[in-house]
Amino acid sequence: MKWLNNCLVSTITLTVAAFAASHAQAETKTLYVGMNGGNYERTFTQDVFPEFEKANDVKVVVVPGTSADILAKATAAKDNPQMHVMFLDDGVMVRAIGTGLCQKLQASPVLGDITPGARMKDDMAVGIDMGMTGLAYNKQMFDQNRWSAPTSWMDLADPKFKGKVVFQSASVSTFGLHAFLMFNRIQGGDENNVEPGFEKFADTIGKNVLEYISSSAKISEMVQTGDAAIFPLTPTAVNNLKEKGIPVEYAQPKEGSVVLTVSECVIANNSEPELSQKLAQYLLSAEAQAKALDKGNIVPSNVKTRAGTAGGEEKLTAFQTYMGNAKVVDWDAINKNRPEWNNRWNRKIER
Repeated sequence: MKWLNNCLVSTITLTVAAFAASHAQAETKTLYVGMNGGNYERTFTQDVFPEFEKANDVKVVVVPGTSADILAKATAAKDNPQMHVMFLDDGVMVRAIGTGLCQKLQASPVLGDITPGARMKDDMAVGIDMGMTGLAYNKQMFDQNRWSAPTSWMDLADPKFKGKVVFQSASVSTFGLHAFLMFNRIQGGDENNVEPGFEKFADTIGKNVLEYISSSAKISEMVQTGDAAIFPLTPTAVNNLKEKGIPVEYAQPKEGSVVLTVSECVIANNSEPELSQKLAQYLLSAEAQAKALDKGNIVPSNVKTRAGTAGGEEKLTAFQTYMGNAKVVDWDAINKNRPEWNNRWNRKIER
């Protein structure tokens, strides 16, 4: 009888423990965050999200994709959002806000620590990664040929780079669009007049292009195989490649780079509005952004952020220097005309 009682007690104890564990597991919520894959997904999943997850008993899951991919997913599920927060390139974020996909970030002290240029109108979205599109080059190839580092966007049209220019498609990539718009400005145009760019691109830069790529992920391979000499890219992306041993360097064009801010917004009408807001606020904190800088070369928007390494501080100093002549493009004009431009680009440039 004593043996039976002990068994019953053990069974009850195990049942209670299992129920408690099951109940605790049921209480753990999941937040879905749309963002670029690769370095972004790795950095935030491994180094930034864990502290928030532990403090709030929540699991944060990344939905990877380009800004265009994430926007398309959010748009398709607008009436029943499947994501809670999304990271988008600034131009794409303007479109997302315009179609009602974002809700305003709640007022909090951390917003006062954000560089003013990173806060979009009415705080509907806030920059989480400050960057710019400039030029990058294959340093090994440049050294072997004794070429000087590029200094201008027009170096992409230099005859010595024939068949060695890799250009991101301007119809899908912000990097490619930025490079095209800077070429267009050099030719006398602006965001309200892209005729000079479309008229002259094919016979200048276009003559040197080996391949138009949809994303920059392929650049690593093309540098290592010796196919790519020069291409549009950001300092952050260059630093990430260098850390993998890829022989690339960043070059700031004399005409200026183009400001590229990756912003976050809380998706409107999502299933966890309070927790989503809390995550968004955490990601803007100096603490979270220091982790992103140190582990993923992601440039902070919080002015109080300090790098944990000397190398990180050097990168911040270099970034601030590049911002000296960085240009801002007119996203209202771009988004108004983008579908037409995409058609012209695909028909006339990449045909």
